[in-house]
Amino acid sequence: MLVLLPPSEGKASSGRGAPLKLESLSLPGLTEARERVLGELVELCAGDEDKAREVLGLSEGLRGEVAKNANLRTAGARPAGETYTGVLYDALDLASLDPAAKRRAARSLLVFSGLWGAVRVTDKIPSYRCSMGVRLPGLGALGTHWRTPMASALPEAAGAGLVLDLRSSAYAAAWKPKGEIAGRTASVRVLHAPTRKVVSHFNKATKGKIVRSLLSAGAAPKGPAELVEALRDLGYVVEVEPPEGAKAGAGTAWTLDVLVNEVH
Repeated sequence: MLVLLPPSEGKASSGRGAPLKLESLSLPGLTEARERVLGELVELCAGDEDKAREVLGLSEGLRGEVAKNANLRTAGARPAGETYTGVLYDALDLASLDPAAKRRAARSLLVFSGLWGAVRVTDKIPSYRCSMGVRLPGLGALGTHWRTPMASALPEAAGAGLVLDLRSSAYAAAWKPKGEIAGRTASVRVLHAPTRKVVSHFNKATKGKIVRSLLSAGAAPKGPAELVEALRDLGYVVEVEPPEGAKAGAGTAWTLDVLVNEVH
C-alpha cells in the first residue's frame, strides 16, 4: 500500500542535525528536479524580500519565512514525519505509533511537496515554505514542473498494491495515476453523515485517523474493494460506488465516501 499525503503549511522548526543532503532523499529520480526548485527558491529568497513574499503568497506576518528559505542549504534537517505539523499530522501522530506501525509508515507514506516533489516520512528535510501553487520566476508553476519527473518516479514507488490518494487538488496536479495504477487507486471524501456535505477541518483530521488506523492494524488491502472492507472492519462508515469496469480492471480510480457525525 502506498499512501499519498499532502504536506502542511505549518512546520516544525529545522533540526539541529546535519543539513539537507538532496542525494539522500527517497525517489532519486526526482533529485535533478529538486535541485532546480531548491536553487531558484534559495536565490529568490536571498534577494528582494518583498518580491519573494509576493511570489510565495506570504503575508507581512510571515516575512520570516523568506529568511528561512534563503538558508535551506545550511539549516539543520529532521525527518519529514516530524517536520510536517497541522491537523492531519496531529491526528496521524506518527511519534506515538508502535514500532511495527512506524515501520509500515516508513514504507508506505509519501508526502507531496512543492519543493521536494515527494518524500518519505523518514527523509530528513529542513523547514521551508513553498506550496505547490507557487509559480517561481524561472520554472513557472510547480505543479507543471513536477509532472514529468513524477511520471517516471511514482509508478515504481506505487508498486503493485493499493494507492490511497489523500492529497488536495493542488498536489494531485503533480501526478495523476493512469492506466492500471489508476484502477487500484482510491481517494477519500469525508462527508457529514446527516447532510452528505463535504466537511472542511474534520476532513483532514479524519484522513489522519484513517491512515493511523490502517497502520496500527497492519492492514494491507490490495485494492480499493479490500480497502472498503478494511475500513468498515475498523469501524468507519464507508459508502462507495465502484467505477464502471472496475471488476475488469479498467483504469479508473475509486472514490470512497467516509461519513462522520462531527464537523469542526
